[in-house]
Amino acid sequence: MKQAVADMEVRGLKHFKRLLPLLRGLEKVGCERDTAGNRQLFMSDYCASVMLYLFNPMINSVRMLQQARALPQVARVLGVKRFSLGSFSESVRVFDPRQLQRIVEELAGELVSLGRDPRLSDLKHALTLVDSTVLQGLTRLATLGCSQTRYNTARDGRAVHGWRLHTQFDLETFCPRKIQISGARNIGDYREHNVLRRSLEADRCYVGDGGYADATLFNDIVARDSSYVIRVREDSRLEVVEERLLSQEALDANVVRDAIVRLGGSGVPATNHATRLITVQVQPHPRRSRKAAEGTVTGTRWTDVIVIVTNRVDLPAELVALIYLYRYSVELFFRLFKQLLGMRHLLSQRREGVEIQVYCCVIACMLINLQTGKKPNKLMVSMMGWYFMGLASEQDVIDFLNKPDNTGVKKRAKDELWKKLGVN
Repeated sequence: MKQAVADMEVRGLKHFKRLLPLLRGLEKVGCERDTAGNRQLFMSDYCASVMLYLFNPMINSVRMLQQARALPQVARVLGVKRFSLGSFSESVRVFDPRQLQRIVEELAGELVSLGRDPRLSDLKHALTLVDSTVLQGLTRLATLGCSQTRYNTARDGRAVHGWRLHTQFDLETFCPRKIQISGARNIGDYREHNVLRRSLEADRCYVGDGGYADATLFNDIVARDSSYVIRVREDSRLEVVEERLLSQEALDANVVRDAIVRLGGSGVPATNHATRLITVQVQPHPRRSRKAAEGTVTGTRWTDVIVIVTNRVDLPAELVALIYLYRYSVELFFRLFKQLLGMRHLLSQRREGVEIQVYCCVIACMLINLQTGKKPNKLMVSMMGWYFMGLASEQDVIDFLNKPDNTGVKKRAKDELWKKLGVN
């Protein structure tokens, strides 16, 4: 039996007071063909419904969202009525998701900086983490004219389809700056480095994994007066120009090599600027590859180093390693994005509907930043969910947000203790 949503269980509607005025400007979007003037479900209503779904853990499907919209309290606050499932599904075909970019840009100007590691205080460029993730969709995506959505095959032979979110993530605000959507297949113009190439900006330090390892992209980044810290393959083709001595600080950060190199050559695109290669020793971990390595069957091989290239020849090697370490923050955001803000379930399988839900997720992250002044995490989103369900009071939420951040305190104290014991 499906669980019903009671009027008293839909809490936290006051948070829409900040959002609804921004959504009102979308009411006329897609109404060009409505000459009869009988459209009742507008883009502003659709986006408000998606935001209601994202902010309330009691709503986990379109049908429950439909039921929640029929509740008197919800209808009064949002100014909308109950919709039909058919109109909700088909309405996205006439909506323009790009109109939500204006709201994202407006909220981005109000975001609260969550601070920067003091060791990176002299870094002039804004750290921008770049990566992509896949949202799996139903196999019927193949019938929607999306030739690039198939990206894998299941064990039973079924085609696996999905959408790829190309994300530029701002570390200081813990919110995405840009998200572009393409088919999940990572080829051609929609390869990760080609998508980034089309949206480069000045005064940014782009940090990414091996999917962005392309010499022509590095040249384009430098031409835009930006910098990069990108991981490359261990067997990348390069010419060593100069080996640099490692400081004690670099050795303590597990840096084992610092060199000036020239990437590419012999028919392979090469960098046209001073390129620095830094190798960091890490704990051995498995690295998947499409082709099985010699002596293996699964295609999994082990690696114990991370090879990084950058055009920042002026930074200490340990700071370059630290910058790349922060790249994993975008992985934490993807986990939050997909698991905690409702992206595990797509309300629409149409491209326009997916884009609207993605933009609404970005707006939700920004609202959390503006309301709490902290980056969203699992505990915070859970606390907000308990509040929306009526299981926690406003004072409980305030007390939770005011708790001191002791993250890593015990670990740092333990590490200091071991250092003292080692000296003695």
